[in-house]
Order: sequence, then C-alpha cells, then structure tokens
Amino acid sequence: MSGNGSGRLKDKVAVITGGASGIGEGTVLRFVEEGARVVIADVQDEPGRALAARLGDAVRYVHTDVTVESDVASAVDAAVAAFGRLDVMFNNAGIVGAVGRIAETSADQWDRTVSILLRGVFLGMKHAARVMVPQGSGAIVSTSSTAGILGGLGPHCYTACKHAVIGLTKSVASELAAHGIRVNAISPGNTVTAMTSAVMTGDPNAIDMATKHIAAGSLLGIPGLPVDIANAAVFLASEEARYVTAHTLVVDAGQTAIGGNGRFHQQDAVLMREAGIRERA
Repeated sequence: MSGNGSGRLKDKVAVITGGASGIGEGTVLRFVEEGARVVIADVQDEPGRALAARLGDAVRYVHTDVTVESDVASAVDAAVAAFGRLDVMFNNAGIVGAVGRIAETSADQWDRTVSILLRGVFLGMKHAARVMVPQGSGAIVSTSSTAGILGGLGPHCYTACKHAVIGLTKSVASELAAHGIRVNAISPGNTVTAMTSAVMTGDPNAIDMATKHIAAGSLLGIPGLPVDIANAAVFLASEEARYVTAHTLVVDAGQTAIGGNGRFHQQDAVLMREAGIRERA
C-alpha cells in the first residue's frame, strides 16, 4: 500500500474476484487503504487467506470459482453477512486462456476461457444487482483489456471475451442506471503481474524481466503496475465517479489511443511531397 489513503471508500463494502494476486491483490490493498471493507473472492486459497490475515478485520477470504454460480452468490452473501451491504463489485478474475491458431484451437479450452472471462463477469453482475437494486445504489466494475479495444493484442478467445465485457458493461449500465447503480469497465494495458510475466518471459516469477520489458514498450517509458489499475478502480468505485457509467477507462500509457511511437515528430521539419520528395521548411 502507498500509505496515502484519504478515505475515498470509507465504509464501502466490496467484493473483488481474483483478489488474491496481481491486479486483484493490488486493488484489495488500495481499497482497504481508502477505508473499504473487502471480500477477496478467489480460487487461490493460500495467498487469499494470507492476504486476508495480513489486512485484518476489514477483509474476508471466500473460496470462489467465478464459473460456479453458487460460489459467486456465496461471495456476495458473505459480504452482506460480514459487513451489512455491498457497494462495489469488482469482476476482475481472469486467465489468458486458450492460445493458438484459430483452426487449431480446442473447443473445450475455448469454452473454459469463456466461462471464466465472460460468464464470470455476468455472474458477478447478476448477484451484485440482486443486492444493489434493493439498496438503490452501488458500483460494478469489470476488468476488460486493451485486447477488448483492438485486435491482435491477445489470443482470439481472450480478445473476444474482453470485447464482450465492454458490451455487457454498456448493456447492464443501461438497465441499472434507474436503480442508482453505475456499471463501468477498466481496460488495462501491459501490467506487471505473474500472468503477464508468464506470457512475456515464460516464467511467472521473472517479474523484474517483465517489468523492464513493459517499461521499454511503454510510450511513457514506465511499466504499468497493479496499483495503476487499482487507482482506476478506486476512482470508479468512489463518489468522485458519481456521474460516470457505461464507460471503459483505458489505463495503457496511451497504447490504444496513440498507437505509434511518434517517430515523425522527432525529425527535422520538412514537407514530404509526391514520390517522397522532401522540401525543407
């Protein structure tokens, strides 16, 4: 934690899926720092329980497979039982999933990927709404990706699901706005986590190497860290975002908006004419 919490989420209750590691863990830390009480919903029991024990009475851990509806329902119910309400649902659990050429992709692996990346978000939204609609308030945030903005940045199924998360976010926002519930998404760019390290280096523990690789490819020259995504989640969960819904907040150092590296801006001023003829300014 950064140690600069200012109570932006004071008294709010959140469920964070995939909260035991990576972006989820970073978000748990920031939410608690900002005054929230949190249920960590994950299948990683050892790190999940350890994180909850480290953070004390403000946090609970609930074993949650986001593909299993009863598990997701139980995580939401645990938040209400422990803390009396549910203010924030962060649908963050994810995997890289099925990888490879489309003609060679296993249908079973495809279905398993969809069950985590899309069905899991649907179930989180469904059971959050079950509690939030009677309350008349709440914020639902889901993790998409820059692969949900552009093609070619992730495997086929991952890309399809992350696009779908953005579409589902807009659709559910249109329904739940009348109940005082905001529904938004975050699209992280390359972020330093064990999962990203495994993709980039083949070793989930090669965090230092992944950090250098991500920084080298960033337009800002710095790596994306879990806290950067967590800060976006804090904003969307807080009252500062009271007028924000159906939005996808992209946190990617400009990758999807800018794309190029600005090489044309670094050259001497010229007019490039027909057939590549250069005319000096």
